[in-house]
Amino acid sequence: MKLHMDRTPGLTVNRRECLAASAAVACGIALPKAGFADSSSEVLRGKAEHVISIWLGGGMGQIDTFDPKRKGDPKKKVAGSYYESIETAVPGVRLCEHLKTLAPLMDRATAVRTVNHEMIDEHAAATNRMHTGRPISGTVTYPSLGSLVAHERGVVNEGAPPYVLIGYPNVTRGPGFLGARDGFLYLTDTSQGPAGLSRVDGITPARQSRRESFLSALRRNAEPTTDSRLLDYEAAIEQSLKLSGPEFNRVFQLDKEPSDLRTRYGGEFGQRCLLSRRLVERGVRFIEVSHNLNFLNGAGWDVHNEGILDQHKLIQELDTAVATLISDLEEKGLLDKTLIVITTEFGRPPEFDSGGGRGHQGTAFTCVLAGGGLSHRGAWGETDELSKKIVSNPVSVPDFFATVCATVGIDYRKNLYDGDRPVPITDMGRPIAELFV
Repeated sequence: MKLHMDRTPGLTVNRRECLAASAAVACGIALPKAGFADSSSEVLRGKAEHVISIWLGGGMGQIDTFDPKRKGDPKKKVAGSYYESIETAVPGVRLCEHLKTLAPLMDRATAVRTVNHEMIDEHAAATNRMHTGRPISGTVTYPSLGSLVAHERGVVNEGAPPYVLIGYPNVTRGPGFLGARDGFLYLTDTSQGPAGLSRVDGITPARQSRRESFLSALRRNAEPTTDSRLLDYEAAIEQSLKLSGPEFNRVFQLDKEPSDLRTRYGGEFGQRCLLSRRLVERGVRFIEVSHNLNFLNGAGWDVHNEGILDQHKLIQELDTAVATLISDLEEKGLLDKTLIVITTEFGRPPEFDSGGGRGHQGTAFTCVLAGGGLSHRGAWGETDELSKKIVSNPVSVPDFFATVCATVGIDYRKNLYDGDRPVPITDMGRPIAELFV
């Protein structure tokens, strides 16, 4: 018996639903309508054009940043926040005392405090989950959120790539089954552009022109191909040739910015955020900015043991750079067009470990949305008195992905296809509807 999977737009029945439906019918169980209701309900669509995704590798502790609770004591092993909390622009929404520059801007942001998944003890698996929205699969390499946005929205203009990564590349950031066409351009140093777009010393414009002529001759004499992998690589090569000239590379000249603005953004992480704004202006659709290559506290956001002692330095750096990015985008009329997303692989429990630091927690943690034309409310979702359990409005990783997709006008209910296999674009996620009011 063959199961025919219709590719009708809007149909979001995946393999898991088909199996569940077959089992239910066999057992005489009435199916709930909720799982299929989204196909007929109105699709939420925002009007944002760009995404700046800030990645906090290691696991940002929500209880010490965007979801503060009562003060704890690491020496006496009393669970609670490491820092005092402060008021924000939104009544009833408090932040850690080291987020003092962001606090007055929280009416432009929403700390989603109830993100959750089951991955807690493996950084790589949790990083994959927060980039692809799914567990690791032995049979499918899923695309990252950046590649999904690049695939669905494409380039803003022909003079810019759709997806730029400011940080070290790996498969979790990649296009997965979508192919090289939806991959990223990356750089690790804001003092220069991507190495892949810079000509090697000795390659003059004349030599470059001869090489391109030779490549064109090879293409003309080659047999036509329908192999999507080869076609994707051809498209990636063509894009690289277009971007390798001086015009696009001017976007990396941060010294053209006012010195006082560069100072407001701060150190290397801040300069990455400044570059992300310039990339948005240039027309890049999705930019991921990795935080903390310098490991200001010796451990990054993975604050086990003594790593927590200088955690405040990371928080202060995040505060300064992101607050400046929000204000800068707003001053240039780009904030409503640009969704800022802050994510991390999991959160931190309220209890202190034997060294005074914190372990891992996936049951409840915070990711942040700002700008993008959303109806922000400072915070969404509620956790218990120690930010350990969700009290109201849980947000799954697919739900969070669906919210991002909806903000930039992507149909979060549709299927992508790995060959002939339908893959729901957000693993059946549903956006936080209240942010689109």
